Amino acid sequence: MLLGVSMASGQQIPNLTQYVFNDYLYNPAIGGIYDYYQVKTNYRYQWAGIKDAPRTYLLSAYGPHKSMPMGYGGYIFSDVIGPTSKLGIYGSYAYNIKVSGDIRLSMGTFIGLTQYKIDLSALYFDVQTDVQDPVLQNGATYTKFMPDASVGFYLYTSQYYGGVSVMQLFSNKIETVDSDEVDYKKVTSRLNNHLVLMGGYKYNINRDFDIEAGSLIKMVKGSPIQVDINVRSIYQKMVWFGINYRSGYAVSLLAGYNYQDMLYLGLSYDITTSELRNYSSGTYEIMIGVKFNKIKQSSTRRKIR
Repeated sequence: MLLGVSMASGQQIPNLTQYVFNDYLYNPAIGGIYDYYQVKTNYRYQWAGIKDAPRTYLLSAYGPHKSMPMGYGGYIFSDVIGPTSKLGIYGSYAYNIKVSGDIRLSMGTFIGLTQYKIDLSALYFDVQTDVQDPVLQNGATYTKFMPDASVGFYLYTSQYYGGVSVMQLFSNKIETVDSDEVDYKKVTSRLNNHLVLMGGYKYNINRDFDIEAGSLIKMVKGSPIQVDINVRSIYQKMVWFGINYRSGYAVSLLAGYNYQDMLYLGLSYDITTSELRNYSSGTYEIMIGVKFNKIKQSSTRRKIR
């Protein structure tokens, strides 16, 4: 029976298709590269049709110091997967330096607090099978508060960019059973370090159309490497359409609208390509952003994408 069990892989940080428009969530160095403040919110409903499927809520805000080559920001998120949930709040600091010409390097860090919770009362079991299990009998809720941090580096110009970051830097342990309550070892898991690589290039076709291609790569011990590749077409910096491929999991359709260079709306739909396609109607995600007036003049900082 054991030989018939295949490898399973899961996620510890939220998956986003709209990372194209809110890449700050994966790299704190991005909090210092723009000339203006912006606020963005994401909602993701993953694997619609499957009970207790992941749902993710995010709210971020970040922007530059008025005169110094640095930026500040932060975000809060809630990631709910059935009886387990993860809630976090983070602040960021980033510092910019000029490398050469219009090439700049930003370095940043997230520092925050995460709450990890398992609510056993949300699970249903056959009483006859779990009567011997003291963990399931009491229907307890296990909550763990942990400090967390990320670091990131981001090299960019107005046309191309590349970044690397390490998330869940402290690699915290999660112990979900108190040894005072039950007479066996604690159930322990670990929030592993995640290495995230990103890069992209923007090509101006003519005064109306731009093409941007990019990629996001996530690497974590014990799971397959996840690669996202996306291409999108932008019309008059106002409307965009695109497609994203996520290795082994989904092909996504993206669309967005920029209203007067101030209000942004992004939509995406993931078409599942794994075996979950037999049980799910796909994944839906929406992003809404607000851009505030420019507070810093700099010809070398990234233009709005």
